[in-house]
Amino acid sequence: MSGILEGKRILITGVLMESSIAFHTAKLAQEQGAEVILTAFPRPTLTERIAKKLPKPAKVIELDVTNQEHLDRVAGLVKEELGGLDGIVHSIGFAPQDALGGNFLNTPFESVATAMHVSAFSLKSLTMALRELLTPGSSIVGLTFDAQYAWPQYDWMGPAKAALEATSRYMARDLGKDDIRCNLISAGPIGSMAAKSIPGFSELADVWNHRSPMEWNMADPEPAGKGVVALLSDWFPKTTGEIIHVDGGLHAVGA
Repeated sequence: MSGILEGKRILITGVLMESSIAFHTAKLAQEQGAEVILTAFPRPTLTERIAKKLPKPAKVIELDVTNQEHLDRVAGLVKEELGGLDGIVHSIGFAPQDALGGNFLNTPFESVATAMHVSAFSLKSLTMALRELLTPGSSIVGLTFDAQYAWPQYDWMGPAKAALEATSRYMARDLGKDDIRCNLISAGPIGSMAAKSIPGFSELADVWNHRSPMEWNMADPEPAGKGVVALLSDWFPKTTGEIIHVDGGLHAVGA
């Protein structure tokens, strides 16, 4: 029996640790029949090491999404390797330390601008850098952390994720005519590299222990990875501009 991504070529960003949603997405995508190529920054060697734990080999390309030279060359490197693309996974987020951990009212604009550039604008810049390779029916999937709310410690990553969510809707609007979808998975907290960089992250994550209707396991990125793979597949052919919550249902309950 063939997998739901049989024959598809997928570019995945953000594979930094085995505990990351991006790693589990890459693993599941390969198991479901996809050819996968990875991008990494700032340490491609780290991603190459983690990639060895995938079911099949995957090439790693260095890509800083804020570097126009990197964006200009990425399509050529991917084309050489895969010929074209049927999907992109955007798993990129970063905010300087002074934009996190309870410093919201004192964060300078330079730090906010960095968070917005890396975490939100890059969804557009990465997609457009690879636009010529995307076939009709392609799917772009990003990862968000529910931006409807002000979370403890999350600070300027919150507005950055809100910008990411809005960017995804506008991309869905503008790419739909070419039969390219753009959606997001809103995942619950995972003990990944991104989480570890947020001071006081455990306080934020503790909300799930008290409010999530379904038991939430911070050490299990696979449910979110399955959500990404489902959106990459042809099983959501007319779903675009959507945010699918994979958070144990916490988004649906007030208290």
